[in-house]
Amino acid sequence: MPIGARGPIFHCMDWRDTGILLNTRKHGETSLILEVFTPHHGRHAGVLRGGTSRKLAPHLQPGAQLDLSWRARLEDHIGSFTAEPERSRAAAALGDRLALAGLNAVTALLAFCLPEREPHPALYDRSEKLLDLLDRPDLWPLAYLQWELALLEELGFGLDLTQCAVTGAIEGLDYVSPRSGRAVTARGAGEWADRLLPLPPVLRGEGEAGDEEILTALETTGFFMENRLAADLRDKPLPPARAALIARLRARG
Repeated sequence: MPIGARGPIFHCMDWRDTGILLNTRKHGETSLILEVFTPHHGRHAGVLRGGTSRKLAPHLQPGAQLDLSWRARLEDHIGSFTAEPERSRAAAALGDRLALAGLNAVTALLAFCLPEREPHPALYDRSEKLLDLLDRPDLWPLAYLQWELALLEELGFGLDLTQCAVTGAIEGLDYVSPRSGRAVTARGAGEWADRLLPLPPVLRGEGEAGDEEILTALETTGFFMENRLAADLRDKPLPPARAALIARLRARG
């Protein structure tokens, strides 16, 4: 099967897939444990022998696209990887501070949020496309915001921004309920407006999508990431990489 092919091959406790490298940690003297996100096997870990070698180490940076084969004696074992680099995203990330912060945020959030070995092919596709935009600072912040919305949706915490939860109106949507994640109009909010989250047009796919508006939208998605997703999955704070990305985006203005 040629490197880069998308379809997996299953042989008992063996599989082959493409994947995004999320992180590495040292294992023994010369090996690494890789954590990757693949379309058909989800977030998956395995030992890569010789991963610290001069030949392999430069290709094993977070965000790298790898052609992976995994093998284990039993399915619940950590197993071992062989990995061939498909492409690196390091050049785009290292050339721009916002891109580097973005790459770190995406890989950290995927490692934090995704259940182990649970496939999420649609989210994988969106994540791959997002990382391939790292060299487009004009497009990346909006694409990242849309990715966060998709991440919330994929993991069961999606926002319903189609109509007012109180009046049923589909226009004049100004707020998001922190309880339900549904849109609310100013009329529907009434005296509770100061307790609701902002709903800038960009969050509904409208408007100019400037940095300030995207930052406001990320405050709203961040509430649900922190207080719903993180609280439910790990009961721990979100990775600091997300806050670092937002700080970098704010500094750009």
